[in-house]
Amino acid sequence: RRARARAATRARNRATRDDGADDVFGAEERFDDDDARGTIGRAVARVAACAVTLNALGADAALMEGAEVGWTRTRTTATTTTTNDARDDDASAPEGRYRTYIAPDVPLGDAAVRLPMPAREAKRDGAYKTVQATQRLTDGERETVRLFNNAKASVVYITNVAVRRDAFTLDLTEQPQGAGSGIVWDDKGHIVTNYHVIDKANQLKVSFLPNKGGVQNQKTYDAAIVGFDDDKDIAVLQVNDPEALREMKPLVIGTSGDSMVGQRVFAIGNPFGLDHTLTTGIISGLGREIQSGNTGRPIDGIIQTDAAINPGNSGGPLLNSSGQLIGINTAIYSASGTSSGVGFALPSDMVSGIVDQIIRYGRVTRPILGVSFAPDGALDQLGLGGVLVLDARAGGPAARAGVRSTTRDESGRLILGDIIIELAGEQIQDSSDLYRTLDKLSVGETVDVTLLRGVDKVSARVTLDDVKDMKPPTASTIVIPMRTKKSPNSPY
Repeated sequence: RRARARAATRARNRATRDDGADDVFGAEERFDDDDARGTIGRAVARVAACAVTLNALGADAALMEGAEVGWTRTRTTATTTTTNDARDDDASAPEGRYRTYIAPDVPLGDAAVRLPMPAREAKRDGAYKTVQATQRLTDGERETVRLFNNAKASVVYITNVAVRRDAFTLDLTEQPQGAGSGIVWDDKGHIVTNYHVIDKANQLKVSFLPNKGGVQNQKTYDAAIVGFDDDKDIAVLQVNDPEALREMKPLVIGTSGDSMVGQRVFAIGNPFGLDHTLTTGIISGLGREIQSGNTGRPIDGIIQTDAAINPGNSGGPLLNSSGQLIGINTAIYSASGTSSGVGFALPSDMVSGIVDQIIRYGRVTRPILGVSFAPDGALDQLGLGGVLVLDARAGGPAARAGVRSTTRDESGRLILGDIIIELAGEQIQDSSDLYRTLDKLSVGETVDVTLLRGVDKVSARVTLDDVKDMKPPTASTIVIPMRTKKSPNSPY
């Protein structure tokens, strides 16, 4: 019976071969009795190769390869079939030369793994499924990533630390009192930040990222104050640790003079203590004016940006698309104290000049008249413009030139002092005009000043002193002296 069955099977197989029947792998294959075991071995080898692929690349990758050769996927196993000669001693085999063998199950797991490879179609259970690759970065995104990676090691996290003594143990502890950002200015360890970041500091610590490594690799060093300009809200620190000097990467200083409204900008800082945070935006305006929070002196030429700037960003860089410094983030306009889309940065051209003076001399040389003056608007009732002199400091430039202060007569009535209406050929309408004109002049320079004294115009020549020689008091601290005699030149 078996012999007859084998003969019938051979006859059917010969007929099948003549019809060009394909096996489930899609290729026309013919097998003899002698190569049955070799065929099974090849099938098992292919299943083993799939297992290796699964282990190395994940389930989806293997299925994409397997689907092309007819494999099917169940929830937990991959099953493959092949046809080979029936064994004589296999009673369950149907008649015929070809027999289906089930290869060993290959566990796939429950979850598919999506690989970052180009999309391709795989046929599974008769349906095509598209496997989508991870989205690639655009050219603009790659440029932003490159810019941040190049600049992050040049941005530091500054902590203002106060030393406190425990009342019970008498142990000294360090407690952070404030924080801000700064930039590495040069390879000598100089760091530039805002003055209000380091104001009233007991001890300063600077943390920065090394050239290689992430946030977890940042290192902290002590920093000393080199000098500052509180009028412009700029301060310079220095780190002298040899290891830090080797790791520090200076930021490329650009020019702010050619900045344009609409230009894309990037801000890096440490808002709310979240170090090395990148925000992007555009330049919203140029030539803005803000007041120094330290002295009340106006700062002009400010860059306005809508890049998110929050507490902790102060002192951090505002970069152009080339990664060059064009500003130092210094203030925001906000009722809540957080970013409202209106931020301000000191222009790099102004910062460079001030920083160079501080590094060279330890201070800023700035010309002064040696006067204190009334708040803007004090002359509105008189319908006059200009700056009313409250006090020409004794021995100062204005006093040496004969500029008169505001006084009181014997009955206590005010005797108005001189009103500055012109300086060095520039019209003076208010204190901002006076400061702006002084910023253009130099220490030791002699200039003409036009005064309104009563109803008369008076001219004088003033040789400007350095700000370090005479720091004028604020208007609120001026005490107007009593005069023992009436001034013949008083309008009253």
